[in-house]
Amino acid sequence: PPPSFFNDTATTEIYTLSLHDALPILGKILLRIAPPVMLAQLIQSLYNIVDSFFVGKYSDDALTALTVVYPLQLIIVALAVGTGVGVNTYMARKYAQEREKEANGTAGAGLILALVSWAIFAAVSALIMRPYVMTSAKSPQAIEDAVTYGNIVCIGSLGAFLEGIWSKVHQSRGNMRLPMIAQVAGALTNIVFDPLMIFGIGPFPEMGVAGAAYATVLGQVVSAVIVGIKGFRRPPAVHDFPHYANRIYFYGYSSIIMQALYTVYIVGLNVILAKFSDSAVTVLGLYYKMQGFFFIPLIGLETCIVPVLSFNYTRKEYRRCRDTMNASFAVSAVFMVIGIVCFCFFPQLLISIFSSNAEVHEIGNVAFRIIGTSFIPAVFSLMIPVFFQAIGAGKTSTLLVLIRQIFCLVPIFRLFSFIGLNYTWLSFPISESIAGGVGIVLYVRTLKKWKAEKDNAALLQAEKE
Repeated sequence: PPPSFFNDTATTEIYTLSLHDALPILGKILLRIAPPVMLAQLIQSLYNIVDSFFVGKYSDDALTALTVVYPLQLIIVALAVGTGVGVNTYMARKYAQEREKEANGTAGAGLILALVSWAIFAAVSALIMRPYVMTSAKSPQAIEDAVTYGNIVCIGSLGAFLEGIWSKVHQSRGNMRLPMIAQVAGALTNIVFDPLMIFGIGPFPEMGVAGAAYATVLGQVVSAVIVGIKGFRRPPAVHDFPHYANRIYFYGYSSIIMQALYTVYIVGLNVILAKFSDSAVTVLGLYYKMQGFFFIPLIGLETCIVPVLSFNYTRKEYRRCRDTMNASFAVSAVFMVIGIVCFCFFPQLLISIFSSNAEVHEIGNVAFRIIGTSFIPAVFSLMIPVFFQAIGAGKTSTLLVLIRQIFCLVPIFRLFSFIGLNYTWLSFPISESIAGGVGIVLYVRTLKKWKAEKDNAALLQAEKE
């Protein structure tokens, strides 16, 4: 049977309703399946924020260390969640075709891919950790803290890889609550153990930045165990594995590339900012941690609309795909306005949560105000690539991400760095606007193509009759 959230009266009625009547119902469906994911993303953002909060209280060098290692943690997300998205999308398609055995085979293949990805990533990160850290940090203590933190969270990331697959197994059938519970439990574990391990409270010795790393790994393991109990599926037969792996990466590679490019451009920006000061690098890291908190609606809706779009695209219900995107744009825009208000009008308040360093406050006050203006165009530059990914147009999705993160942001950032540090932040709203504009053009073109296809099909049917 198809995912449970398609099997209700309200959803079935959409087939016979007009656009005006269907949109509110689609909005209700998204609002029913999205909140658990959004809450999970909220907790996940708190995960990073709490780490930075306690580490910032421990030392400024340790806070810089977390910023430097952050791109490597994004690679974990790229591999784990990107592969999971491929599993999610292909499983949703198999459910739509009523092929549950193949859906389970997809989940089993995803488990093997997660284990292999973790083993390769752990080995490579251990080899490159120190030289990588030295490209983005200058203080000797910050370098040592970053190497310590990075080695622990990268080598110990097995829980993150497994949770990335098993959560998507549940989400492919519309079960958003169990992954939410798992992420909440993992985040709470991290929040509780962070201060205990960092400062040496109770039976724990004072471990500093290493304590923050161990707390993170522990939280990831807890999340993986919760979703793994019912998310585990047996791997498929050896001769079937290549087929499943091919399909998983066909639907997931654009997500992996999107996240990986996210890492590449942050590393590039860190290298540029390191020429100004470690404080500039810290400001960029704080922005991305806070940005994740305000981008919760986009991240949550991205997760939810992938199976919805994939399911309906497979059935050629193009109107429902369009209406799902319209509802997603509207919900995301509302929350982005909140982000603009916070970043543009209360930057000092946000920064003071993590650091009392005067230089960090001075740089961040300018940076946060400028970057905050990029939130509205980000609705389109972030959501539209997911749309193309969900309908199997991975090349278009990847192109939009390349335009946003590589072709625009890094070169513009580099160019403005020759004028001065304060000007570099202008690259964010400029890049989001360009990528969003291109995305809208391609999205509208796709809608017109669908309309023409439907019109031709109706004409052929009329001629037959």
